[in-house]
Amino acid sequence: MSREVQVRFCESRGVRFPPATLLVVLCHSQEQAEQVEARLAEWLAPRGLAFNEDKTKIVHLDDGFDFLGFNVRRYRRKLLIKPSKAAVKRLRERLAAETRRLRGLNAVAVITVLSPVIRGWAAYYRTVVSSETFSSLDSYLWALLYKWARWRHQNKPGRWVVARYFGKFNRSRDDHWVFGDRDSGGYLVKFSWTGIERHVPVKGTASPDDPALADYWARRRTKVKLPLDKHTLRLLTRQAGLCPLCGDHLLSAEQPPQSPAQWEQWWLHVTRKAIAASYLAYHGTPSPPDGERTRLVHVSCQRGHDARQRRNPEPQLQS
Repeated sequence: MSREVQVRFCESRGVRFPPATLLVVLCHSQEQAEQVEARLAEWLAPRGLAFNEDKTKIVHLDDGFDFLGFNVRRYRRKLLIKPSKAAVKRLRERLAAETRRLRGLNAVAVITVLSPVIRGWAAYYRTVVSSETFSSLDSYLWALLYKWARWRHQNKPGRWVVARYFGKFNRSRDDHWVFGDRDSGGYLVKFSWTGIERHVPVKGTASPDDPALADYWARRRTKVKLPLDKHTLRLLTRQAGLCPLCGDHLLSAEQPPQSPAQWEQWWLHVTRKAIAASYLAYHGTPSPPDGERTRLVHVSCQRGHDARQRRNPEPQLQS
């Protein structure tokens, strides 16, 4: 049996609690679940807390339940956790609304707006059974983008629209149906490009509130694979996660985001605004993109580095 519980915090004068906390209790039988509910109610009452009866229910694991945007259900004795239908529906509605809002704007605007949404949602659900959902969303988004392009060029035939906005923009992938901008070379990522990384269960009864286990939780956070491309991950590993220009960490070592919206903000404020690929030049000879001189640096450090080079250009080697 599985148990979904939503606890409602009651506010008293001078004390404010979060509006709600979600909790799941797994039990062996319905009788045990009912006993757990009664014991939890007794424990919550003296603390001014109570169950939200409208959202509290006992269900069988074969029927499944939704929790934090995931659907937990047992299929023929095998437990699978997938993105919930409600979460997928919300995302589809948002993608449709964004593409309608972007009518009249160019492809760069579409890429700028939709990329963090795609990356954030895929990063949140990459630890569960999401491959089929990712592929389905890619097909749905392609139809939206094709519709957007046809609306933008109403007098052009479909072949012209496809040739202009779809192609092999990402050279590292053999995919000729990537949406992109011919002028800038920018392209829109796909959900299915995010690899599935299974969640590693917590050992025993380890709690993040236990001071004695601070090192354990710190090690777990350092082992979390960030949803970055392989080239960027190789650079981060080679640099030990440090910026070669200032010596500070490139990415925050704090707790990873806990929702699609938080992952979206992470992409906006950490990845896109904090780091950039820097192809450093030595004596006027640039390094190839995958060469040993390629480094990841903070954008602010890169700007300072470029400014110093403009003020004090390095002498060119004489041939």
